[in-house]
Amino acid sequence: MSAFSDTKSEAANASSSLSNDARDDLERRLVRKLDRRMFVMVILYALSNLDRSNMSSARLAGFEKDLHLRGSQYATLLSIIHVGSIVMQVPGNMILHWLERPATVIPCIMFIWGVISVLTGFYTQILIARLLLGFAEAPFFPGTIFFISAWYKRDELAVRATLISCGSMFSSGLGTLFTTGILTGMRGTLGQASWRWLFYIEGSMTIIVAICAMFILPDFPHNTRWLTPEERSVAISRLAQDGYGRMDGPGKQTTMGGFRNALSDWKVWWFTVALMIDHVTMSYDMYFPTIVATMGYGTRMTLLLTTPPLLLSMIGAFTFSRSYSDKTQKRYTFILASHAFAAVGFTMSICGTKTVLRYASMFLMAQSTAGQIVLWAWIKNTFAKEPAKRAVAISVISGVSTLGSIAGSLV
Repeated sequence: MSAFSDTKSEAANASSSLSNDARDDLERRLVRKLDRRMFVMVILYALSNLDRSNMSSARLAGFEKDLHLRGSQYATLLSIIHVGSIVMQVPGNMILHWLERPATVIPCIMFIWGVISVLTGFYTQILIARLLLGFAEAPFFPGTIFFISAWYKRDELAVRATLISCGSMFSSGLGTLFTTGILTGMRGTLGQASWRWLFYIEGSMTIIVAICAMFILPDFPHNTRWLTPEERSVAISRLAQDGYGRMDGPGKQTTMGGFRNALSDWKVWWFTVALMIDHVTMSYDMYFPTIVATMGYGTRMTLLLTTPPLLLSMIGAFTFSRSYSDKTQKRYTFILASHAFAAVGFTMSICGTKTVLRYASMFLMAQSTAGQIVLWAWIKNTFAKEPAKRAVAISVISGVSTLGSIAGSLV
């Protein structure tokens, strides 16, 4: 305890000796240093999306036929993963806040779901495997949101959240090229169906990256070992000046105190309902390869055609967050704009019969992703003051709103 106090005292003394220009320069270098290390989160997020969505691609390679799925059983497999999300997100974020070791907790979560993903390729009871995968992955998304909100200021959050979320869109877009290679090139290898190789390879990649991430990611500003005293002081003080509460010290709110405060705040439930509706409107994403397949192309071309709409959504998300949302702080305008594009896309898809028109509608539908990313930036900024409350609020909103994904998978 004395060593930790000495560290904080040393950091405070180091900060007070810096001029304003020197401090500003140090802050810029600190943010760049953080960005380099946080880039691994883009990869983690991409692999998370691959492991959750690879079943949609596997469906095009005989997944349903090999497992003798009938009727709504495939839809049940899609929705069952969200059961774990609802149950485990709040406990996961509370544990993350309590332990204060995201550099260990987040990669461990990732390692476990990578193992389950690999075993999915071997296991015939796919329903149980998907349920366990949901439990393992549940703490990752809210934990990531809470993690980056502990390092970046309000006007930096949206673009960082977008860059991390771009990992998901990147895996949905260019990741389909990788998936295409596995499904077409590994067919029958060692007597295994190509969709099984999809689980083996992508799960193994997740395990490897998880091990590497333990040595790259920071913890929180007050306990990251590789920060200099000056950097630690600037990291803490710049967040305090932006209205954030401290993660350490005598004024720190307890984890259970944050739990009670979050559940009693009406804004938590308002955002939960908004995000739940958003999940329903974005449920097309779970069936995106299947929707593209209705245009009549083969497996390879279908997977390749899913890439351009998702890449455009990535560009749209980055534009909304960097050029407008962070600068103007008017989040609702850009949420409405992105969903207006999506609404036009859904209308075109319903009314159009020509292949070109239907494919064009998919580019517009995919823009709803940008609105959800900006909505999450709004959520993080709303609960900036108390870290304990923010941890629980993010996980409650994320977990309960997952009911929208369950409903959407069955629509």
